[in-house]
Amino acid sequence: MANMNIGNIHPAAGSTKNPKRRGKGAATGLGGTAGKGHKGKKARSGGKIPAWFEGGQMPIQRRLPKRGFLNHMRVEYQVVNVGSLADAPAGTVVDAAWLKAQRIIRRPGLIKLLGGGELKVALTVKVDAASEAAKKAVEAAGGKLETPNVKG
Repeated sequence: MANMNIGNIHPAAGSTKNPKRRGKGAATGLGGTAGKGHKGKKARSGGKIPAWFEGGQMPIQRRLPKRGFLNHMRVEYQVVNVGSLADAPAGTVVDAAWLKAQRIIRRPGLIKLLGGGELKVALTVKVDAASEAAKKAVEAAGGKLETPNVKG
């Protein structure tokens, strides 16, 4: 076998293919208009038509009405029902870390306690917000609800 030099390295036989030589005469089969048809925008250089173009018909983003709005002042809470705390042992301090460890919440952020379900054990619950029904349910079970003063 010959020495391997930069001058004698070649791709494997049949692994490469010559590009189509467009516009190089009748013998190529792609001469004349080079496969671009006759005239028009698509025959010109730089004549690309954007994907959203609908042939001059009123485009869909203009046909459809604008709907709704996004309130940038909205406070987004993860909701937790009182019933999902029922399995906690009495005296547990329920906070964001405990809720995450129990997989009741999935991501960090503000937490709001809602009154769905029943609670029979006394817990200390530390959340960002709570409904009146949730507050009554926790206190009726002998627990304590702590909410910091959060705007919103």
